[in-house]
Order: sequence, then C-alpha cells, then structure tokens
Amino acid sequence: MVSAGLQRMDIIGRRRGDIRAPHPIICLGDEMRILVIEDDAEMAAYIAKGLRQSGYFVMVAEDGSDGLFHAVRETYDLAIVDRMLPGLDGLSVVQALRSAGKQTPVLFLSAMGEVKDRVDGLRAGGDDYLIKPFAFSELLARVEALLRRPAGQESETLLRVADLELDLRTHRVTRSGRPIDLQPREFRLLQYLMEHKGQVVTRTMMLEHVWDCHFDVQTNVIDVHISRLRQKIDKDFDPPLLHTIRGTGYSLRATS
Repeated sequence: MVSAGLQRMDIIGRRRGDIRAPHPIICLGDEMRILVIEDDAEMAAYIAKGLRQSGYFVMVAEDGSDGLFHAVRETYDLAIVDRMLPGLDGLSVVQALRSAGKQTPVLFLSAMGEVKDRVDGLRAGGDDYLIKPFAFSELLARVEALLRRPAGQESETLLRVADLELDLRTHRVTRSGRPIDLQPREFRLLQYLMEHKGQVVTRTMMLEHVWDCHFDVQTNVIDVHISRLRQKIDKDFDPPLLHTIRGTGYSLRATS
C-alpha cells in the first residue's frame, strides 16, 4: 500500500507537471548523507522525502549561508544546491566550499538552463547540473551516479566493459581485439556509457553530456546514434553489452 506521504508527493509531482515521485526503496547498510540547500520549502520537502524513501539521510538548509555552514562543518557524501538562494547564491556556496578544501560532490539544481548557466555551475566546482522542472527518477539517477564515483579518483585513459575497450589517448576502440571504427559523436557516446558502466543513463543525461545541449528529449537523435553504436559494438559479438532500459534510458554492461 502506498503511504499517505508518497501520495502527497505524487500530488505535488502532478501539479508541477514534470516531477514524478519515486517508488519506495529499502536500502540496507549505512545511510549515505546528503545535504539539500533549497529555499523553496515545498521543493526541499519533496526532494528530502524522496531521497529518504530511497534510503538516504538528508539534511535541509533553507539559505546559502546556512547551507555552507553545514557543508563545511559536517561531512556529507553529496550536496544538492539550488542556484538561486537568499543570502549567498549557489555558485558562491560551492566556490567557498571548494576554497575550504571540501571535495563533496555537488549537484546543482536550477531553472537557469542555458549552456552558459550550466558551464558557470560546473566551473564554480559543481559536478553535475540538473534543470528544473525535473523528474525525480532523473534526480535519483544523477545522485546515484555521483555517489558511485570514488573520491579523488583520477581519470582513466583505458576504459573496459567485458571485452570492449576504449583508449582515450589513441581514440582506438576494440572488442575481442578487433578494431571498431566510430564517428566522433559515436565515440563520445560510447565513452560516456563506459564511464557509467553498469548504471542506467537517461536520455537527458546523454543530451547534456554528449551533445552539450538541453532540448526536447523526444528527439530521435539519441535513438539514431544508439542504433548505429549497437550495430558496431554488438552485432557481430556475443553477448550484447548495450541494453535498453524501457522508459528510462540505456545501460552498458556485461550480462551476468
């Protein structure tokens, strides 16, 4: 039975139009700690409720100054930061956090969705940028991706998934030792999928990180490139590595 709290969240999601509440997930083990810095009380409560239902410990700060105080004073596995905050804006919060030596992963939330806005957020020290309005499943996918990233991990130059290899220095792609010829966009798409191997990558994530744009996710540009990529890396090989996650996105992984 769905709880009254989740029913309330779903009502909020329908009213906002593009936000959807998550299904409850039970997570075992120690809780990951997430700091949410958001001045919209209803939005903050919605995000916190969903994350707690997904097994995370959540602390909410309602303005930039308070959020920075908690982020510096305490230890969090992730911070979700709104761009437009009273007192101290989100960019300033993250810049101050980095200046204090804190490497806490940061996911920016903002209605400011132009390319320059996203670039400013990433250059200020953010690790990812999600534009409002959003689907909760998208937020959760990005949270999970950031939390899976080992702290201080240096960039790899050779990516592997089963017998598929991609060399970032030589731009050489092989499977079972056989070279695979990819177009530049196909190479970037495969690189992004391999960097997130085993994870579900949504259409919006691919558009933002591979095409560096934010537009109608109903466009078929992703389907076309995924189809071409699948033909090249899976058609003559076994088992298939590129999997479609119906209604969500794609995942590059070896079958168990």
